[in-house]
Amino acid sequence: MKAKVTKFIAALVAVFALSLPVQAQNKTAVVDLKKVFDNYYRTKIADTQLKDSVADLEKLRKGMIDDYQKANEEFKKLVDGVNDPAVSADEKDKRRKDAEKKQGELKEQENSLRTFDNNFRQGIGEKQKRLRDSVLRDIRGVVEEKAKAAGYALVFDTAAESVNQTPVVIYNNLGGGPDDLTDGVLKQLNANAPAEGAKPPEDKKEEKKDEKK
Repeated sequence: MKAKVTKFIAALVAVFALSLPVQAQNKTAVVDLKKVFDNYYRTKIADTQLKDSVADLEKLRKGMIDDYQKANEEFKKLVDGVNDPAVSADEKDKRRKDAEKKQGELKEQENSLRTFDNNFRQGIGEKQKRLRDSVLRDIRGVVEEKAKAAGYALVFDTAAESVNQTPVVIYNNLGGGPDDLTDGVLKQLNANAPAEGAKPPEDKKEEKKDEKK
């Protein structure tokens, strides 16, 4: 009987020992990606860069619209001149040709504005994506670093939503605990943040990409 009990205990110990690596490998943690993203100093710098780009492009667009409106007023005057009964036939013919030329210029300006608007939207969208991807690479790098150091197999984003806009993580009681990486990730990411009031560093990578364009 003792032999059977001893064998049974030995078997339990073996099973428990074998299960330890599996349990260690299944260790999980959480991170609030939205909180990290919103409070990372580079996110704020990226937002400022994007707003500055939009402001510059809107200034260019306003100049193009002003030029178009000016040309349109000139076209109207030329049309009125063609219909002036006091001018000679030769003068009317000249004004008609000038009006046709100005009308062609207006069409070119309309096409330029349309092309500018399309490029405006596409360019800002692409820059926004590049800036966002760059910020997310930083965040993911720190999360992976901390996860590997602590032996986590999976890290869940508590702010993530499904395609139906429902929470992916339904229940979580790790908030503020050792398995919640949010504050630690933020602290590491913001370790080199510029002092408040200081001019933020320019994103050299983004500058080079924009110059190539």
